[in-house]
Amino acid sequence: MDKILDIKNLTVKVNIGKNELKIVDNISFALSSGKTVGIIGESGCGKSITALSILGLLESNIQITYGTIDIEDICVSNLPVKELRKICGKKVGMVFQEPMTALNPVFTIEQQMLAPMKVHMKISKQEAKNRCIKLLKQVGIKEPELILKNYPHQLSGGMRQRIVIAMAIACNPSLLIADEPTTALDVTIQLQILRIIKKLVKQNKMSLLIISHDIGVISMLAEEIIVMYAGEIVEQDSKDNILKYAQHPYSVKLINAALELQNNSEKLTIVEGSVPRPGENIVGCKFAARCEFCTEKCLSEKPPTILKENSIGKVKCWKYVKD
Repeated sequence: MDKILDIKNLTVKVNIGKNELKIVDNISFALSSGKTVGIIGESGCGKSITALSILGLLESNIQITYGTIDIEDICVSNLPVKELRKICGKKVGMVFQEPMTALNPVFTIEQQMLAPMKVHMKISKQEAKNRCIKLLKQVGIKEPELILKNYPHQLSGGMRQRIVIAMAIACNPSLLIADEPTTALDVTIQLQILRIIKKLVKQNKMSLLIISHDIGVISMLAEEIIVMYAGEIVEQDSKDNILKYAQHPYSVKLINAALELQNNSEKLTIVEGSVPRPGENIVGCKFAARCEFCTEKCLSEKPPTILKENSIGKVKCWKYVKD
């Protein structure tokens, strides 16, 4: 199956004063045509930085220092900004986590929806406007003609996020990236937004990269799950294998905590300690200080990424390395 997205050995660093700190550490994964992949992990683990790296939207003090990112066989990590902008929007759509900041407060919804179509689609202004109306209907907005005349501040958070989704798919991209698409929305609206994304991905035959700290969100949309911790991929496998047979101690605790919350358990799984900060001098496993299975080897040597037994998945943990 053709790869829509192929990331190899991606390393991203941030410059803070005179210090250069690694925030994404040598990650690799691929996304095939028509498939969905979810990335899960705590805040600060590198999920959003990975997504922004794909689109070339990193801050000026953050750079890709190693590795490649290919979109449909085009290496976008080395493209000039002008060339990259021809791809973003046309081949890749992005749903950002905060709809208020994703929309420009000084332009109407119509002006903002028309903008990417003018750049990437050879259609008349009337055809573009008709497409705007059609897209708004697809994301469940009533009276789209009226909504097009509004400014973002006149709409609710749920409405704004629906519009952001409509804009993301306006030019028929083959890949949709959704970065925490339900953040700051109430529970009922969250479910509506997730159902819209799921429907559109299937309807438009897109590939989806969904990013979230919520395993419920990931499990609803993704076929494959990538678990990130402190800038690294510690486990990746099919959704069922992660949810039922997670192997990395961090993955296991994430799943257990989510199930306990779902079942209203009186006692919740707690991962003692905190995520190591970028720049910390950790020789061995980054999760070692919080892991109940930690050994001397975990503290002194970086664990390799190995293939799981009876699975196509991978795990980065000394526990599964045979002597």
